[in-house]
Amino acid sequence: MKQRLVRSRTVGLYFLSWAVFGAVGLLLNVACSILLLLPKRDRHEAWVRSTIRGLFRAWNAWLHLTGVVTVTWKGLDGEVLQPGTVYIANHPSIVDATLILARLPDAVCIFKPALMQNPAIGPAAIMAGYVRGDTGLDLIKAAASKVASGQSLLVFPEGTRTTPGTQLGRMKSGFALIADRARAPVRLLVISSTPEIGAKGRSWWPAPAVLPGRFSICVDRAWPYEPGRSAAELTHEVEQRILEVLSREGVP
Repeated sequence: MKQRLVRSRTVGLYFLSWAVFGAVGLLLNVACSILLLLPKRDRHEAWVRSTIRGLFRAWNAWLHLTGVVTVTWKGLDGEVLQPGTVYIANHPSIVDATLILARLPDAVCIFKPALMQNPAIGPAAIMAGYVRGDTGLDLIKAAASKVASGQSLLVFPEGTRTTPGTQLGRMKSGFALIADRARAPVRLLVISSTPEIGAKGRSWWPAPAVLPGRFSICVDRAWPYEPGRSAAELTHEVEQRILEVLSREGVP
């Protein structure tokens, strides 16, 4: 009986958490829709990024406080995550992006063009100066320019969330080309999590079988800028390192 009551409470808080996330996100995008009408709107980008980071930190604190999700960071040991860096990570859940962006300094990420055009999501991404995820040289130039100017860039080299039941999807080398053009270091974050929460192909409804959800984010090794380094070689090295860490963490 007690377990059922605990489960019912946690499930209720799970749905409430998503409702809060959606409501706050909608209000932010309404505000950003107004800001898009202002002249020289790029002057507001840093403020919008700071606001998004603060909201993600508040939401993460809410998830922890309610017991819906617990997050463990490994490898920080007092180290400050540096701006002007290309941060890369595997992508098991839609939630992990919010966990990371809440910690990265002055961070942008790459948004799919369809999401940029979505009025419920796009205005905040545009006002934050996020990079439009078109393919080709324009994407690499735009992202590298952000990093070279001192911003952090979060990239999921798989290009989408990891397919459930697999450790890692096929890695793309765009992040390496961006880092090379920006002459910036690459820093790896390896994420492991309980299944179902925000997993690919799964709706937020129904509630996951396992609650609270657990996320472990390991701040792993960095690759300094190395002139002439092959993007394919770096991508392969990163892929092998992710699989190594996931195996060590016991992810099947």
